[in-house]
Amino acid sequence: MSGHSKWATTKHKKAVIDAKRGKLFAKMIKNIEVAARTGGGDPAGNPTLFDAIQKAKKSSVPNDNIDRAVKRGSGAEAGGADYATIMYEGYAAGGVAVLVECLTDNRNRAAADVRIAFTRNGGSMADPGSVSFMFNRKGLVVVPKVDGLTEDDVLLAVIEAGGEEVTDDGEQFEVVCEATDLVAVRTALQDAGIDYDSADSTFLPTVKVELDEEGARKVFKLIDALEDSDDVQDVYANYDVSDEVMEAVG
Repeated sequence: MSGHSKWATTKHKKAVIDAKRGKLFAKMIKNIEVAARTGGGDPAGNPTLFDAIQKAKKSSVPNDNIDRAVKRGSGAEAGGADYATIMYEGYAAGGVAVLVECLTDNRNRAAADVRIAFTRNGGSMADPGSVSFMFNRKGLVVVPKVDGLTEDDVLLAVIEAGGEEVTDDGEQFEVVCEATDLVAVRTALQDAGIDYDSADSTFLPTVKVELDEEGARKVFKLIDALEDSDDVQDVYANYDVSDEVMEAVG
């Protein structure tokens, strides 16, 4: 999971830049709109919407933008798009497996963006199922470090709710659980008075490819290109890098 964690931390540090370009906010707003359309506009009765709103607020998305997205998704306000979730699979340099999760209202555009990103950055598309078997769908809750909070405190709070593993990523704790236990784990943290930054379903690799500095640069370049598409919501890859390589890549 270390590869995922290090890239997640890198993405977090990039968030300010992404927000200025509007991409981060736009993707979070899209998630809120889809969650409201799927499960209704009341966060109290729609855990997916609750978590999407929580994540957006933690990233400083304006409340007005959030409210309008909920209204569009729930049908209370006109203008909502008909988004579909599509998964693409491929390989990056060095044989790193890549899953690309898109949320789009234009399948042809999304497919073209993903294909171009792979071909221009040393990767290749793969047939459905040829990569996804190397990943497991999991729940991932990110807990910020605060004074006095320990890894044991977090584990004690979530273990009975289905928390499988708690790791210390240096700047935060990450709680892994079954995707079906995500709401229970998030609720257990809240009940214990522990704040969290995000609670998402994610794909974690079952096998990982160790990368040197050159390989890491190539893989990260591809991930950057994929995430630059407005249709791409998340990118998952089964690489692993050492702290030294991560620092060198910067």
